[in-house]
Amino acid sequence: MNFFTALESAPAFTITTIGIFGLLIGSFFNVVIYRLPKMMEANWREECEYLLNDGEPSTPPAPATEFNLAIPNSHCPSCNAPIKAWQNIPVLSYAVLRGRCANCKVSISLRYPLIEVITALISIIPLLIFGITPYAFAIILFSWLLLILTIIDIDHQLLPDQITLPLLWLGLLYNSIFGHIPITDALWGAMAGYMILWSVFWLFKIVTGKEGMGYGDFKLLAALGAWLGWQYLPLIILLSSVVGAVCGGLILALNRKSTSTPMPFGPYLAGAGWIAVFWGDAIIDGYLGFAGLR
Repeated sequence: MNFFTALESAPAFTITTIGIFGLLIGSFFNVVIYRLPKMMEANWREECEYLLNDGEPSTPPAPATEFNLAIPNSHCPSCNAPIKAWQNIPVLSYAVLRGRCANCKVSISLRYPLIEVITALISIIPLLIFGITPYAFAIILFSWLLLILTIIDIDHQLLPDQITLPLLWLGLLYNSIFGHIPITDALWGAMAGYMILWSVFWLFKIVTGKEGMGYGDFKLLAALGAWLGWQYLPLIILLSSVVGAVCGGLILALNRKSTSTPMPFGPYLAGAGWIAVFWGDAIIDGYLGFAGLR
C-alpha cells in the first residue's frame, strides 16, 4: 500500500487533517505576507546605500535588530507585548480574544483569521475535486503560493521573485516528473506567458510613455503557463482582464480615485489561474459550444 492509497482509505480523516494543517500554515502565511516585503525593502535600502557610497562603507551603522521570517517572535504591533502560544491558535484565539490584543485591547485585523480560513479552504478544495492524488497536493501548494502573492500585491503592488520564480520552476518540475501536461506545453506556456505581457508592457510604454504593469506580472503569468500549459493562457488573460476592469473600476469609483491610480494586476492573474485549474475545461467547452464551434 503506497502513501496515497493509505490516505485514500480514510478520506474524511485526510481531508480534515489537511484542513487543520491549512489553518496552521495560514497563520504562518500571515507572517510571510507582513514580513517578506519589509525584508526586501531593507535589502534594497542597503544596496542603495552601498551604491551611493561607491561600494565604500559609510559611517558605522547602528546595530540593527535582526528581522526575518523567524525573528523576532510574534508580538502586538501596538504595545509590543509577545503573543503567547495559546493566543496564536488559528481562528480560535481570535474568537476567544474577541479580536483584541490580550494586553492593550487594541483591535486585531479581521484579515488574519480570514487568511487562515481561506488557506484551509484552498487546501481542501483540490482534494474534493481531484481526489487524494499527487496532483491535488501539487495544486494545494500552487494555491498557497498564489494566495501569498495576491495579498502582498494588494498591500504593496509587489510580486516577489522569491515566490514567483519558485512557483514557475515547481510547475515545470511537476510536469516533467508526473506529466500532467506535456513538458513541451509547460515550457511554451512559461515562455509565452512571460513574452505576452512583456510585449504588452513595451507596446503600452511606447504609445503612452507610461508603465502599465510590473515585471512581476510577467513572471506570474509565466508561472501559470508552466503549470497549465500555453493552451490556457488566452483564458487566463481574458478572465483576469475582464474581472480586473470590472473590479478595478468599482474600487476606483467607490474610493473616488482617478483612472490613473495604480492598481495591482497580480490578484486578477492569480484568481484567473486558480479558476482555470478547476474549471478551465468547462469554461472553454461552454464557450465553444455557445459559439457553435463544438
